[in-house]
Amino acid sequence: MSTPRRALVLVDVQQQYFSGPLEIQYPPHQESLPMIVRAIDAAAVAGIPIAAIQHSAGEGAPVFAPGKPEFDLHPDIEDRRTDAWKGVVKQYGSVYADTDLAGWLRQHDIDTVTLAGYMTNNCILASAVEAEFLGFNTEVLSDATGAINIANDAGFAEAKTVHTTLMSLLNSNWAAVGTTDAWADALEARQALEKSDLGSSAMAGTARRAGA
Repeated sequence: MSTPRRALVLVDVQQQYFSGPLEIQYPPHQESLPMIVRAIDAAAVAGIPIAAIQHSAGEGAPVFAPGKPEFDLHPDIEDRRTDAWKGVVKQYGSVYADTDLAGWLRQHDIDTVTLAGYMTNNCILASAVEAEFLGFNTEVLSDATGAINIANDAGFAEAKTVHTTLMSLLNSNWAAVGTTDAWADALEARQALEKSDLGSSAMAGTARRAGA
């Protein structure tokens, strides 16, 4: 297997996710934010490109409004930002939709995008899915992402269930999922993270259900 040509993409690590209804619940941001910082530091040592994404709902919007403090990147991220980072403002869930990120990645000859940030149940999921069509391999850092509790007319799911379910789903098809420590080791070794596939996941799921 060839050495992955990686970029680290920080998805919406904005102040909006650290308080209020959108506050990240699982893994709690007190745990996931240090892992995001660890990923940044590992990427800097390895010399791989970094992009910082910010979501905008438009001027005057109740959330993700440019010019409001909640729109800003968390200080732990902003303090590490350098002029070499790619900055992107997006309007949709996917980091690729109506942005120039894919073009920037191709300019840097990137074939593998590592996603860290928020939320698992929205922008991480959407980005991993669209990457398949665009031809990028995706890695997701399970402890450097996070989800919220969700309730609507279709039902209720607590953040832990949302996050762990989506990590299994992503790893079955759209992304290689691993911890930040495992990714940092793979980065240093210039190796890919291990990934499952839909067939293997289905067989393992059937076997586990039969043994329950």
